[in-house]
Amino acid sequence: MKWIGKRINFVEEKNRTTIVIFPEKKTLITGLMGAWLAMWLVIGATSVWALFVLKLSEQEQIILWVFLAFWVYYALKVARTFLWILWGKELIKIDEVALHYKRSVRTYGRSVPYYFENIKKVSIEHPKEGSFQSVWESSPWIAGGERLEFEYQGKIVRIGRKLEERDSKLLYDLITKKIEDRLRTSKSKP
Repeated sequence: MKWIGKRINFVEEKNRTTIVIFPEKKTLITGLMGAWLAMWLVIGATSVWALFVLKLSEQEQIILWVFLAFWVYYALKVARTFLWILWGKELIKIDEVALHYKRSVRTYGRSVPYYFENIKKVSIEHPKEGSFQSVWESSPWIAGGERLEFEYQGKIVRIGRKLEERDSKLLYDLITKKIEDRLRTSKSKP
């Protein structure tokens, strides 16, 4: 296993390369996010309890239902990001015919193959420093912010969540080199 950058490692085998990208590990932010999520779950449980136990007017019930709709949305978003920070990783496997990409939390996730002949325009995307997108993606509750992208059958596929510029350049170099090597060896075979 070799490391490139702070959060990326890869294993080189004869017919495939496996790359693993880990999320940022910041203990203070993880603790604060866990505490916020626990508080949010208590607020939701209390709201559900109030909805079914207390005698509320029709208007109060409507207000609670609307609040619970927003509550569920934010609970799911923050819970997914929290689980991603704790146990998530991006897995990229480059074999003889395709780049397989999987976002997983522990073992949960689905690997999607992207065949080399359909991959076009691999590039690095970094938002401008100080822009709204840069500030938004640096937020701890946002799991996105993918740095590498390529076109695949008319769609844009993004990988490499919250990578620093140096790390995304190293990943770009590794992926493009391995794809070129695999394409070259497949064309030389009869």
